[in-house]
Amino acid sequence: MFGIERLVLKAAFFTLGCKVNQYETEAMKERFSAAGFDVVSEKENADVYVINTCTVTNMADRKSRQFISRAKKQNENALIAVVGCYAQVDPDAVAKIEGVDIVLGTNEKSKIVEVIEDRIQSKDNNRVVDVLERSALSEYKSDGIIAAMESRTRAYIKIQEGCDRFCTYCVIPTARGPVRSRDENEIVAEARGLIEAGFKEIVLTGINTALYGAEQKEACKAEVASSKKTPALRRLIDKISEMPGDYRIRLSSLEPNVVNPEDIMEIVGAEKLCHHLHLSIQSGSNRVLKAMNRRYTREEYLGIVKALHDFDPCFAITTDIIVGFPGETEEDFMDSVELVRTAGLSKVHVFPYSPRRGTVAAEMENQIPSEEKKKRAKKLSEVADEVAKSFHESCRGETRVGLFEEIHGDHMTGYTDNYIRIYANKKENLLNTLVDVSIKDVCDDGVFVTV
Repeated sequence: MFGIERLVLKAAFFTLGCKVNQYETEAMKERFSAAGFDVVSEKENADVYVINTCTVTNMADRKSRQFISRAKKQNENALIAVVGCYAQVDPDAVAKIEGVDIVLGTNEKSKIVEVIEDRIQSKDNNRVVDVLERSALSEYKSDGIIAAMESRTRAYIKIQEGCDRFCTYCVIPTARGPVRSRDENEIVAEARGLIEAGFKEIVLTGINTALYGAEQKEACKAEVASSKKTPALRRLIDKISEMPGDYRIRLSSLEPNVVNPEDIMEIVGAEKLCHHLHLSIQSGSNRVLKAMNRRYTREEYLGIVKALHDFDPCFAITTDIIVGFPGETEEDFMDSVELVRTAGLSKVHVFPYSPRRGTVAAEMENQIPSEEKKKRAKKLSEVADEVAKSFHESCRGETRVGLFEEIHGDHMTGYTDNYIRIYANKKENLLNTLVDVSIKDVCDDGVFVTV
């Protein structure tokens, strides 16, 4: 099917969505390289295209379909494999897309090379669809130990899979299955290899990172005190922190429906952990939070924020907020606006509500018109930008630990431990180096610093 037969086949990847998907793409790339494929840019003509999909919104589904079409246009004879969340949630729809040859669910990515090689060798043109039901996703499926990343400075490590929270708007529990935690020894071994390879920032990521180790105590089957759920995560951070080397650790996110202020403070006190957390609030309205099945109140969320800012006034808190959730009134929306200001958030990802088939919220009454959702999203984004600049201003004069990652013109750029984008005069010998920086001036997307 490839026309002229080649000794080495080329494989390219399109990745949509979250940091977990980015990690899993890196794992697949290493598997392809180990099997003798030449991994190339998605802009090149390849023999195999792998589209690692997201399905968190309708737009994500649309982009996944666009990537499939783009790959087929680049090489009409290429083999197209679609994997990930969209493939898991709606495999029949994906399989019907013109040009798709292979459809693998979220738990089947690890065998993608074998599936593709079997397809090539057999010269069988029948479409392959391999997607397990959610109930069959009972064990963590290892991607193996990753030895490299595209980034030269920051490496992601996946520590956990799945979610059992079932927020009413969210399809992720269906796409990713129940909570499964990765073996601690494998995580530590991967971290050690990446640190030895020169990476200066290790980012621990998962679908619901705060639930790492939770299924060991059946914490998702019975309501128990959340303080009993966090020791495994703190223990993991401590084990990585014990390794020799100059590096730091960052948590990609924690869910406030899993942890409380006491849990948070136990975690953030860990050595080498960056003073930045992504805590998804989703709405500032208690009424909407209840309708979302988020299992906390705005007051409880602000309690976590206060604990973090008492610990470090410049502790950065980023979040996600959905606007236009079914039944959201103007008063509910203004509660979200007011929360952003009160919490002093450093960044807010604003999403207009997107109905997902199979979720409770998609069937709710009082769906908000699209134009109203766009208007609210624009207003909240403007407020969020103002609050972010205020946060940056509050850190002026602070000395933080920066990690310079790239050169842009006459400046180096990177991030502080509390996730502020930094710019400094170019000194190439400081790239991929942790160094104390002094925050001097605020700019549009970050701050200028001196070293």
